[in-house]
Amino acid sequence: MNLSDSRTAGQQGPENSRATPTPISRISAAEAVFAALRRAIEGGQFDIGTKLSSEATLAAQYGVSRSVIREALRSCNTLGLTVTKTGKGTFIVANKVANDLTLGQYSARDLNEARPHIEIPAAGLAAQRRTAEELEHLKDIVQEMLNENDPEAWVNLDASFHSAVARASGNRVFASVVQDIRDALAHQSETLNLVADRQHRSDEEHVAVLNAIEAGDAEAASKAMADHLQAVSAALDTILSK
Repeated sequence: MNLSDSRTAGQQGPENSRATPTPISRISAAEAVFAALRRAIEGGQFDIGTKLSSEATLAAQYGVSRSVIREALRSCNTLGLTVTKTGKGTFIVANKVANDLTLGQYSARDLNEARPHIEIPAAGLAAQRRTAEELEHLKDIVQEMLNENDPEAWVNLDASFHSAVARASGNRVFASVVQDIRDALAHQSETLNLVADRQHRSDEEHVAVLNAIEAGDAEAASKAMADHLQAVSAALDTILSK
């Protein structure tokens, strides 16, 4: 299948059985599949209520693994274009991106409003209070993120980094809140990486936060975290505006 031809994305029928999928690289696979599905959905290729092909069928059509298909479908779900029902499949529920994104238990708007009040002061306190062990843990996470090419593993590390910063603040309330939103943070990172190509820039922003915490500079740590959260918010605004 030619990924630029969104007409065949997710459709079943004899024309798809005859098509020869074109394998794509693992790093860009989920992004490419997601982009093709989004074009098809927003371009009106599917009626509302249409059921997409199974994960196995889509994987065969695109020449990728089922895990890649799941990543792409999760982003379609997050953008409010599809809904996946356990045991039944994935269904088209809208042909344009929702006004807000659903990220696990929370919305993107809820996260954007709350995170600066929690994570910016937490980063500042972490610079003042972190232990040697906590600093080494943060360094290990960031190093793993810089070397990680698997998108699912990276988003889990991303959530771990933010949780570790909150714990290093020494404030149990901050640590508890960030842990509570951990799954939502992972959903958000996954979507931004696929839709807005955020992974490399997030790595750079995390390094800036880490460097400030290591230097014991509370003001710089707070600013670095504020810059990171602002960049995340701007990327989400871009997705919603599209």
